[in-house]
Amino acid sequence: MATQWIDLQDPDAETLRATLPSNIHQVALNRILRTPRHGDEPRPRLETHDDYVFGVLVFPLLTSDTVVFQEVDVIATIETLFTIRKTPPGHTACEFEDARNAALRDGASPGLCLYTVVNEIAERFLDVVDSFDDSIDALEDNVTVWPASRVRSQISSIRHNILHIRRTLAPTRDAARAVLDNRVELVDQDLFPRDIELRFADAYDKLLRATDGLDLSRDLLAGVRDFHQAEVANDQNAVMKTLTVIASVLLLPTLIVGWYGQNFIHMPELHWKYGYYYSMALLVVTTLLQLWYFRRKHWI
Repeated sequence: MATQWIDLQDPDAETLRATLPSNIHQVALNRILRTPRHGDEPRPRLETHDDYVFGVLVFPLLTSDTVVFQEVDVIATIETLFTIRKTPPGHTACEFEDARNAALRDGASPGLCLYTVVNEIAERFLDVVDSFDDSIDALEDNVTVWPASRVRSQISSIRHNILHIRRTLAPTRDAARAVLDNRVELVDQDLFPRDIELRFADAYDKLLRATDGLDLSRDLLAGVRDFHQAEVANDQNAVMKTLTVIASVLLLPTLIVGWYGQNFIHMPELHWKYGYYYSMALLVVTTLLQLWYFRRKHWI
């Protein structure tokens, strides 16, 4: 009997009951009918339910600086693969049409069709990692050009997205690993023969690469953050050094003016004809000497 791959998008309960096998458990139906909400992403999984495999697969999509999670629920029997694609609020549902047509054209089994879905998701995780790398490269190139507020905003946004995606990537990788460990298999039926397990190993390797890529992106982002903080600290030190020099330059003239401002009767310079010019010269000379010293030390 030819393999069937039945694809549904945002079906209602009546459509699901009319399309899915009658032995699908109500818990699985409720899980499929659950409406995704922002900030409440489901946990990816693949698990055996007697004579069918139920799965929830989630992968991210980067739109500008926002991460949107696409959900695909799957039910695989020995003869048919059902995929239920859900549309995120304000966005469009994911598409696997090219991969689906290629698999059906080659007469793929339901297990191989399920691998096709998992492999497509692994590829999209790798694409997201590449997008992070491009964003971090742009951030590195402009960290000294962009305003500090923009740099901090970019660092915070990328870091938040990396951590958010990693929470989804880890269970997706574990779901692919479950097939390799024979923890996802039909009773008395071989949905994943050895050749398909080897293909899942390839998808699992891609998910591992995506995990390593996210870790590397996080490390690169930490390096950019440290460099930015060092630049901010250096700028603050330069400002403090300038303020210190100004305060030091004004210290001696203030001391001299305060000294001669005492107006004691027997102060020698008080009735001296050149006393005023002497004090002015003293102010100028001491200021110039300080400026010469600070410049010699490369403080200004």
